[in-house]
Amino acid sequence: MPTGFIVKALSGYYYVLPEDSQSAESIQCRARGIFKKRGISPLVGDRVIYQLTENGEGTVDEILPRTSELVRPPVANVDLVVLVFSVDEPALNLPLLDKFLVHTESAGLDALICLTKHDLLADSREHGGPLELESVIKLYESIGYTILVTSAKEGVGVDKVMDQLSGRISVFAGQSGVGKSSLLNAMVPGLQLETNQISLKLGRGKHTTRHVELIRLQNGGIVADTPGFSQLDFLQVDAEGLGGCFREFAPFAAECRFRGCLHLHEPGCKVQEAADAGLIAATRYENYLQFLGEIRDKKRRY
Repeated sequence: MPTGFIVKALSGYYYVLPEDSQSAESIQCRARGIFKKRGISPLVGDRVIYQLTENGEGTVDEILPRTSELVRPPVANVDLVVLVFSVDEPALNLPLLDKFLVHTESAGLDALICLTKHDLLADSREHGGPLELESVIKLYESIGYTILVTSAKEGVGVDKVMDQLSGRISVFAGQSGVGKSSLLNAMVPGLQLETNQISLKLGRGKHTTRHVELIRLQNGGIVADTPGFSQLDFLQVDAEGLGGCFREFAPFAAECRFRGCLHLHEPGCKVQEAADAGLIAATRYENYLQFLGEIRDKKRRY
């Protein structure tokens, strides 16, 4: 039985690229009904066993074991998440960035933070400016994240992003209008993904990408472009596991008095002490508390 991987899922069809073929043509497939009965769905990025049908299409018969799985965006087998946020238009949203990082850490994936639209920075500073970019970069690099600043319009930083993606399966994620499609167009000559200006009234972009699709890079990398979205729900992170998704908490959490400490108001909590002493950034600890509240509220509702 031939194997391949799903490069696109759209309107109930799965487009499978054969692994043993040099052709770039994918095969349009339906999934067997057994998947629905089992309560699972094939995802873009899945390696699958498929078979051809008489009409030249195919059926997905089996999903091979996944190395990773994301719920939103729905994609499997990636090892790097590129979190794309603009320095302005829309303004850099640190709570949303931290929420994306929580989901990435929970999934056990590496994260690359890509700050786009560097060309807007000088003009925005003249008009009151966005968040101080240097301090943001310093904060997240001190935690252990790689940050690249780019401008698709000026070609700044595009080669550095390409170097990070070489030979890897990665996924681009971020809210609408931050320039994911523009960056991918700059990385892949002739790609011509649809782009849109952001709505100045709403402060966010239109969803120009409407489905998840894998894009091949010339350096052997594979990128999943995804629809932009401005909200994330904590679907797979519980209150006890949230602190483990904040890297800088780890050395302090190990010294907390109580096992399973939520770093909220427990006596002997070293994470709270570190936050009070300025050893953990106030924005990060505040976002942790906000996320903890969201998780507990959802638990109470359901």
